[in-house]
Amino acid sequence: MKFLDNSDKHLMSLLPGVISEKLNKKAVNFKFIGGGSYGRVYKVTLSDGGVIAVKGYKLSDMNKEEAYQLELLAKNTSVKMPEVLFTYEDDNTAVLAMSFVEGQNVLNPMFLLKSKAQKQQFAEDVISGMLEWHSVKNDKFGSLSNPVYDSWYGFYKAERQEPWLKALKELSDKGKFSKKKMELLVEATELFNKLTQEKTEPVLIHADLNIMNIMADPKTLKLIAFIDPCGSIWADREYDLFQFRNMWGDAYGLYETYKRRCGASKYTDFRVAYYGALLEASMRLKGGHIVPLWEDLNFARLKKEMKKLVKQ
Repeated sequence: MKFLDNSDKHLMSLLPGVISEKLNKKAVNFKFIGGGSYGRVYKVTLSDGGVIAVKGYKLSDMNKEEAYQLELLAKNTSVKMPEVLFTYEDDNTAVLAMSFVEGQNVLNPMFLLKSKAQKQQFAEDVISGMLEWHSVKNDKFGSLSNPVYDSWYGFYKAERQEPWLKALKELSDKGKFSKKKMELLVEATELFNKLTQEKTEPVLIHADLNIMNIMADPKTLKLIAFIDPCGSIWADREYDLFQFRNMWGDAYGLYETYKRRCGASKYTDFRVAYYGALLEASMRLKGGHIVPLWEDLNFARLKKEMKKLVKQ
């Protein structure tokens, strides 16, 4: 992968021509509506009155990866997801065009004011949608297109834990990543690797189902859609859970609702905290957007779960 130019200036000069070529319609208005760690998303009004969403990426090939993930995930859940319209790439650009999904993402603080009953129903609907993915199974763990690992821990250690820790250690040595956080990750890794490795089966996961990527009706908190997968893989089902606790996801009881309905392994809370902290730290390795508050939240939760584990 290589870094690309996803600045407003670059995309606004390019997108009108690309949209005209791909859809045979003119783009009459662009509105920036948000973005995640690696992309910027625009609401685009077309000459026929239609509306689409267009995402420009920081890294090459991410548009094709997300398009593939969206199409596979959409086939395997009854919850609405954006429809892929087209992808476009050149030497300095990667773009994905999708159908536009109405509603608000649940990161909006106004949803915190909803009733307990509304939040509980929202959590139940989200978990039901996720469980449809988790019912789709595979023989091997790993990437969607080429899973080759017989065990979850074999995949996780080889493809996530070891390379991320090595790269973060190099950043820490250069003063670009907190030494205290690095020390905590090393200590947590030692604990993680000593735990009993439960036998798990590969299931389809979204991998980024935090409240920023869940759309709801702003009046009722009724679930409308799931958006923006990032790194969907064949994984242990519990690897899909740490994003539920990111930002203020706990206010909706998503994580606890999943555990109540599906059960949990003996060390789920620690493993989920570990997954979250290591993933959040790894965002800087690909130039992802770092939110200090959210990173600190993940590390505080990891530290808390480590203390609980040591006492057991």
